Amino acid sequence: MRECNLKILVVGGGGREHTLVWKIVQSPRVEKVFTAPGNAGTAAIAENLNLHPTDIEGLGKAAEEKGVDLVVVGPEAPLASGIVDYFDSLGIPIFGPTKAATQVESSKVFARNLMEKYGIPCPKGAIFSSYSEACEYLQEQRPPIVIKADGLAAGKGVIIAGSLEEAQKAIGDIMEARIFGSAGDRVIIDEYLSGREVSLIAFTDGKTVSPMVPACDYKKIGDNDKGPNTGGMGSYSPPGFFSAGMTEKVTNDILAPAVRAMAKEGITYKGVLYAGLMIVDGEPMVLEFNSRFGDPETQVVLPLLKTDLVDILMAVVQGNLDRVKIDWSSEACVGVVMASAGYPGNYKTGFHIQGIDNIDKDVLVFHAGTKLGDDGIIYTDGGRVLTVVGVGKGMAEAREKVYRNVPKIYFKGCHYRKDIALRELGRLNSET
Repeated sequence: MRECNLKILVVGGGGREHTLVWKIVQSPRVEKVFTAPGNAGTAAIAENLNLHPTDIEGLGKAAEEKGVDLVVVGPEAPLASGIVDYFDSLGIPIFGPTKAATQVESSKVFARNLMEKYGIPCPKGAIFSSYSEACEYLQEQRPPIVIKADGLAAGKGVIIAGSLEEAQKAIGDIMEARIFGSAGDRVIIDEYLSGREVSLIAFTDGKTVSPMVPACDYKKIGDNDKGPNTGGMGSYSPPGFFSAGMTEKVTNDILAPAVRAMAKEGITYKGVLYAGLMIVDGEPMVLEFNSRFGDPETQVVLPLLKTDLVDILMAVVQGNLDRVKIDWSSEACVGVVMASAGYPGNYKTGFHIQGIDNIDKDVLVFHAGTKLGDDGIIYTDGGRVLTVVGVGKGMAEAREKVYRNVPKIYFKGCHYRKDIALRELGRLNSET
């Protein structure tokens, strides 16, 4: 018998979390949803709690007081801090991997050692805890060279260096100047892979692995992949170059083996496992693992989910994911991020957001960096402010819906990429 009248707490306050809340409230099993801390978007459909995602004890106390039946964790920081272990000790069901399992994201060295030990395809590279040894190894490499800080660095810990000088500076910044703090205690120097990049995320209860639809995101701030890296300026699903057969291959050769590998290491992996992939000559290689839903991929993946998300979340927590048939729409989905002026560098917040009420009814707007003022007005409150999402029978229709509506929304200094999913329409020469 399915539990009903559930109270669910979603931890986090970005676009990913608004999307999760939006999907969860659609379930007939749900009575009430809380978000901590949430944003202006979640405030319209859930109750926001003024708690930071890493205030684990505060979240635990709130969950007990509110009678929460399930906690869903969005961001990586609370996972890496052991939020799942803490809630397990309280006896409150929680969706997400334990601190030990989250090492696949919180430590690139852990992930690399796991992949090499169990034969999961990844780039060739080497691990260093010594600055001088890293620089010595660097002299034998040919650029471009990929430098990765070991720990969590807010999505900025991977640097692609176009020259040896640039690579040496990156290593110095990470290991000597400590720009990422203790995340830079160790670095990985990887070979540079050229190909098509794609994300494949899967639900898993530690035994069964069920992939979602694939998605492509755009890391660079500007059109044609110009400028610095960001947390993601948009995404689309599904990419035409990534077939159902490739989804099956990645599940069988990468995702399921990773879950089994961790089980052999004494770690049960429950939650979602995200594989950031490069397809090189038709073969998938792992660029990174993440231990949670991607952002902005979640914003274009969950609108295509036909199965009740709460059924899936509960099955993962209870360890019976094999009993749930997960169905996906065959439609296409495109999401465009609207960002603050200056992002991903310094930016100002507190600007009035106008026009959200003017968009077409079949277009979605997921809030990220927004805040509801005491005056009832929505203000900017972050670097990535909104993700505008369109679903269509094909990529062209989904894309047209989004770009017809994005200009209707305005806040001072807003900017966005104009080329999200354009390559799917055959208008760009490169798919990389």
